[in-house]
Amino acid sequence: MIEIAALRALVAVEQQGSVVAASEAMGFSPSAVSQQIKKLEKQSGVTVLERHGRGVLLTDRGMALAEYGRRILGELEELQATLLADPAKPSGVLRLVGFSTACRGLVGPMLRKLGSDQAVAAASAAGSSGLGGSGLEIRVVAEDPREAVQRVATGEADLGVVHNWHSVPLVIPENMVHEDLCLDTADVLLNSAHPLAGRTAVEPSDLVDERWISTPAGAICNEALLAILAGLGRVPDIRIYDPDFSTHIAMVQQGVAVALVPRLGRPELPTGVVAVPVVNPMQQRQVGIVYRKTMTASPSIRHVVRLLQDVAAGLEVG
Repeated sequence: MIEIAALRALVAVEQQGSVVAASEAMGFSPSAVSQQIKKLEKQSGVTVLERHGRGVLLTDRGMALAEYGRRILGELEELQATLLADPAKPSGVLRLVGFSTACRGLVGPMLRKLGSDQAVAAASAAGSSGLGGSGLEIRVVAEDPREAVQRVATGEADLGVVHNWHSVPLVIPENMVHEDLCLDTADVLLNSAHPLAGRTAVEPSDLVDERWISTPAGAICNEALLAILAGLGRVPDIRIYDPDFSTHIAMVQQGVAVALVPRLGRPELPTGVVAVPVVNPMQQRQVGIVYRKTMTASPSIRHVVRLLQDVAAGLEVG
């Protein structure tokens, strides 16, 4: 009989591209994953991997078995998330991955609200039967949206908070659900001594000669900045690359660059820095959540989604 753990190892190798990458994603050693693959080959009677240079490739039989494995693991996940879960008591560990400003502006308030709700539930339960609260534990990793989608799609995470600039579409795989949370507007941040600082709004043509600080090349926010001037046939003059928007704000305060910074999770701007909206077009990104279709009815997923929706409804970022 083929064991689920062995199938899971094969699917991880297929998704990650190598035994080493699969072991990192699963939290096991490469030798442990290799042992599961060998066990699967013995149980199935077919060779599922073959050597290719320093790496491995799935054989035709291996690819067919991995496809069956994905289906079986998906059905098992759906079973555990629905029939075997108590809809009234979200519990267990939920792995959440989201971009950094969403972690500050959405996930942090959600965790605070979750903790408050669980404290009330625990007190109520203790008063009536001596039982604890729901026991739902959230573990958070900050990642760019593309990496977040990949982590959720392959089962490394359960729920993702992502953003999607209209100019830089985010591809969502077929095995996932996407739900909108809110629109997040990005402003250009200027030093208060800047000639444009007194404007109520600026257009892309006003920004062609500016010196910018940007998130790293290839990041979605960097691509959104490039798209602002693309219609004018210009490329932003980016002098500084840094992934942290706090650094962007500091550089603007020092008068060495301007920055495009979303409102979600943005701290109160210091003296000497002003935010001016960009119009024609307005710079906005759609913030949403993603999870696998097999987790649609999961009590834990639904509970956390509702909490995130409540937090998003109270934001002023659009």
